[in-house]
Amino acid sequence: MESKGLLLVALGVWLQSLTASPGGVAAADRGKDFLNIESKFSLRTPEDVAEDTCHLLPGVTDSVANCHFNHSSKTFVVIHGWTVTGMYESWVAKLVAALYKREPDSNVIVVDWLQRAQHHYPVSAGHTKLVGKDVATFIDWMAEEFNYPLDKMHLLGYSLGAHAAGIAGSLTNKKVNRITGLDPAGPNFEYAEAPGRLSPDDADFVDVLHTFTRGSPGRSIGIQKPVGHVDIYPNGGTFQPGCNIGEAILAIAERGLGDVDQLVKCSHERSVHLFIDSLLNEENPSKAYRCSSKEAFEKGLCLSCRKNRCNNLGYEINKVRAKRSSKMYLKTRSQMPYKGPKFPQTIRIPS
Repeated sequence: MESKGLLLVALGVWLQSLTASPGGVAAADRGKDFLNIESKFSLRTPEDVAEDTCHLLPGVTDSVANCHFNHSSKTFVVIHGWTVTGMYESWVAKLVAALYKREPDSNVIVVDWLQRAQHHYPVSAGHTKLVGKDVATFIDWMAEEFNYPLDKMHLLGYSLGAHAAGIAGSLTNKKVNRITGLDPAGPNFEYAEAPGRLSPDDADFVDVLHTFTRGSPGRSIGIQKPVGHVDIYPNGGTFQPGCNIGEAILAIAERGLGDVDQLVKCSHERSVHLFIDSLLNEENPSKAYRCSSKEAFEKGLCLSCRKNRCNNLGYEINKVRAKRSSKMYLKTRSQMPYKGPKFPQTIRIPS
């Protein structure tokens, strides 16, 4: 009881000091915002891409120096999606490693919202609003406290994390440079209004990879409609090579049931691995082509690069901002490097 009392006294003194400091009530309000943040912000290192060893604490200035944040370099903010296990999926460390390999001096921050992400899907989907608010508060603090330029900030969100990134971008005082949506989740978001999901208004540039849009609208794992400035649908966006049932059964026979969850979300997670591929294989980027439909693309009708009709997939995408989102298509292989043939009719896109 004595320690609890001391904690309350210390908290009261801290809040009192905030109200007495320049900014008065506004500073106190910011202090309350920081106390309400549940998400964690881990600045990972190239030496330890898989562990959250140092956390940036909004409102605690020293935490930024203690984690050796590089104020003169780019910052990538990685936001995971829904989780059944309550643990990070293996792609997180792979993406962190690829980002550091491509941009060795950058800051790669992983947002931990695992506690909110492991509920029943509709509950976790609703929590994206809270996560987005946490991330926005963190970004605004970095901009205000350290004058960190938001044109160096790139958010990468997978599945539900893509919508959390979008909500964060819509709430920041100034726009971040870029948001990449990696197969943004479909259920609960296909018909949602723009403020409650990823949309082109959320950053200076929003690019989206759609890799698992199979099924009816609103029921497919990934969102079907375009939600960025450039929306790319690899292999038609419905299903990815190497993720079919026959290969899944073969893999289970060879490796057992341990990888069943990986096989189920194979196409969904391919969005992440395509982006990783773009980081690691910069000399030979995959190109996507603007087309009215995947059927027209399959017939080879849309293989022109005139007037911004083609673009690079992934990290080196050209930041083209048209009045309407452009849907783009390409073929990929079943494994890294994913770059496939230019002429789509050589491999049929699954319906």
